[in-house]
Amino acid sequence: MRLTEDQVNDIFDRTSSKCHLCHKKLSFKNYARYGKQGAWEVEHSVPRACGGSDRLNKLYAACISCNRAKGARTTRSIRLRRGLTRAPMSANIREAAKRWKALGGGLLGIVPGAMLLGPPGAVLGAALGAVLGHEQDPDND
Repeated sequence: MRLTEDQVNDIFDRTSSKCHLCHKKLSFKNYARYGKQGAWEVEHSVPRACGGSDRLNKLYAACISCNRAKGARTTRSIRLRRGLTRAPMSANIREAAKRWKALGGGLLGIVPGAMLLGPPGAVLGAALGAVLGHEQDPDND
């Protein structure tokens, strides 16, 4: 399988530069550079040995140790062993999820703020809830 630089970049960006199996931070410059910090390679979500394909939507970035240890097992089984249920989100999806968390946090902050300090407290509670909601990592849901 031969990938173009654009394809490798797309695969890397799909998971916000994290291993899709363990969520460890990866380094784009260390693609296929075994032994380097953040080294990674392209991984098939369904192993070719089990009928997987080279279609781009089935390829993910994985740290070299995870990819090699996975062997012919499924991605789902490897993630579940680590207590993870899905791949890390892409940057676009991550930012949308963080906006939704900010909105939800803001709405939840209105009530206690209003109860404690009245209308100014509602504004303060909404602002604090929005900030706290936005700071949450959506990959940990």
